Amino acid sequence: MSDESSAASPVEKHIIIKFDGASRGNPGPAGIGVILENSRGEVVGKVVKRIGVATNNQAEYSALIAGIEAALRLGAVSLDIRGDSKLIVEQIRGNYKVKEPKLKSLFQTACRLLTRCEKYSIKWVPREENSEADKLIDNLFLTLG
Repeated sequence: MSDESSAASPVEKHIIIKFDGASRGNPGPAGIGVILENSRGEVVGKVVKRIGVATNNQAEYSALIAGIEAALRLGAVSLDIRGDSKLIVEQIRGNYKVKEPKLKSLFQTACRLLTRCEKYSIKWVPREENSEADKLIDNLFLTLG
């Protein structure tokens, strides 16, 4: 089952992205979950889908990219991004180098998409604070059997 959706809504200039990615095994069957909220905290879109076989870090980057793309489709020019992957957050901030060759292209794609925004912030949050996006993936994995 693949469910990818963005609610039809007026243009949202500021979007909060809560992203998560995971794999069963590392690598293994992987999925992503993204919640998009407007500045009032109302959910304006979700992305949840299987992405095939990937590592946890590849899944996290895929979720980030899907979230940015969905926000741009909604007309966002300002993003507040939150994720529970310290590695991905710190790489996007420029504090950690991207050493893994398979992550470099995903990193570059995310950075290229972020240049389309007037401004953005990205913040690491503990897993408990990212439970909405995490639950999307949990439900996706339940359908994997």
